[in-house]
Amino acid sequence: MKIAVTAAGATLESPLDPRFGRCPYFLIVETEDLSFEAVGNPNVSRDSGAGIQAAQLVADKGARFVLTGNCGPNAYQTLSAAGLGVIVGCSGTVRDVIEHFKAGRYSAAEQPNVASHFGAGPTLNATASAPVGPQAASSFAPGMGGGFGRGMGRGMGRGGGGMGMGRGMGRGGGRGMGMGRGMGRGGAFASSTPDLQPQPAPQPQPDSAQELADLKAQARAVEEQLASLKERIGQMQNATVRRLLAVVDADQCTACGLCVQVCAAGAITVNGAAKIDVGKCTACGQCVAECPQGAIALRKA
Repeated sequence: MKIAVTAAGATLESPLDPRFGRCPYFLIVETEDLSFEAVGNPNVSRDSGAGIQAAQLVADKGARFVLTGNCGPNAYQTLSAAGLGVIVGCSGTVRDVIEHFKAGRYSAAEQPNVASHFGAGPTLNATASAPVGPQAASSFAPGMGGGFGRGMGRGMGRGGGGMGMGRGMGRGGGRGMGMGRGMGRGGAFASSTPDLQPQPAPQPQPDSAQELADLKAQARAVEEQLASLKERIGQMQNATVRRLLAVVDADQCTACGLCVQVCAAGAITVNGAAKIDVGKCTACGQCVAECPQGAIALRKA
């Protein structure tokens, strides 16, 4: 099941944002495996209609429930019209809220719990306004270590009338090895030299350029397939969401004409009462937000 959680950040560890219409992010979460899509809320700075537009956005994502802190009347009405359950009073991280939902600790609200424009205040962050999940931050400080090792070897030999002695020493950072060999060969002095081991021949390197090109081609194919799958999923989800339209309650309408002024699609006319052209209506919700009599609401077509 898909649910939508209002969040202050784009991760499951982000705190829940108590505002529905003006939260920074909606996390659309699949409860079975906790896979999610972080959707930035474009309605944060709207003067009016933020809750209605946010409700439309969540409904289009195929969510079945909305989990938030507070929900005003216009947003609640739009969510309910789209068939979504609304759960208010949530707090904690997004992950905490999801676990509580899966455990059956929440119940859907039967009405909005705050007045209109509740989230329009300058600060309503109950927890934090910035994502505070376990971000992968790392730091390091350069360090130095050193060590010295020494090795010594001696050899003595005698030859006719002479003695030879050799000494070898080695020093290295961290580890040191030293070897010495002495051989007497009948002279007064003898020299020592370390044994040198033959080095293996370098192995031929694979054609890394061709391998890189092959990997890039495979990555492009996977990306194209993933994009195609996401598009198909979106089409199927949208097919299950019935369209919303503005509906006028003629008994409450006073024909003030304010809805005509705010309708960007030109879908409203007034003749005794406001009338909606369903072919033009985009369900933007501006008329709902501005109607002083509350005579307009969004309903499923």
